[in-house]
Amino acid sequence: MTRIVTPFDIHSTAAEVIAGIDLTGKRAIVTGGASGIGVETARALASAGAAVTLAVRDVEAGKQVAEEIAGDVDVRLLDLADHDTIHSFTAGWDRPLDILVNNAGVMATPETYTDRGWELQFATNHLGHFALALGLHDALAAAGNARIVSVSSSALYASPVIFDDLHFRYRTYDKWEAYGQSKTANVLFAVEATNRWAGDGITANSLMPGAIATNLQRHTGGAQTPPEKRKTVEQGASTSVLLAISPLLEGIGGRYFVNNSEAEVVDRRTDDMTGVAPYALDPANAARLWDVSLGLLGQ
Repeated sequence: MTRIVTPFDIHSTAAEVIAGIDLTGKRAIVTGGASGIGVETARALASAGAAVTLAVRDVEAGKQVAEEIAGDVDVRLLDLADHDTIHSFTAGWDRPLDILVNNAGVMATPETYTDRGWELQFATNHLGHFALALGLHDALAAAGNARIVSVSSSALYASPVIFDDLHFRYRTYDKWEAYGQSKTANVLFAVEATNRWAGDGITANSLMPGAIATNLQRHTGGAQTPPEKRKTVEQGASTSVLLAISPLLEGIGGRYFVNNSEAEVVDRRTDDMTGVAPYALDPANAARLWDVSLGLLGQ
């Protein structure tokens, strides 16, 4: 399997990645599109002619972003920790869907559980997006050549998916282990979604956007990244946009990207955030997570 390397790098912006691409007639959903790299992802897709839906918890904030972005942009309520809103969102989607960007998330939250007893970061970052993608499967299949973009993180190094204790019922809660587990799950989702749905014309890839100062870091206690490793939000959105639109990824899924190129699988954690742990791409882990997630959702 040839590793995919593109002409873009750590400094490239979403606007540079999408330059020359025509998405007229395409439809896209960006979760968490009212803040951070979600805004710039939506802006880039809309600039190329796509009709973009911002799926957000704060509808008023979403409307402000939609007004500021030029193009065909609408706003719908979606709270990934609230499965009633997920069901309402998917039940109300009645058209083909070309691009689903699973961008929203929470990071390093205090120990919190949903009303179903699920640890909040796993519930939001993985299970919420998993339920959303399941509900939108037919719309993605109807598009004929759809892509799912799963926003992960180098935090996947902090933890594989701990199948015996997903929700910290026996382990002492650690906010970074919980976040890392959810980000590993985001990569595994892309692996298994491609495995199960490629025959329906749906592929999924995952990515590490980079270190960007956004509202996502509100629970991190002011942790700082060295300046040379930081990105602007425009740069942070570039790899999401690349996976959504690049001709180099036609029909390709189940891969993990950093700085606009496919990451190398490493046998030890890398300090520069560019590698990926083998457990995050393991097909057996991916299949197991899919089945476990279906069980948690009662499907």
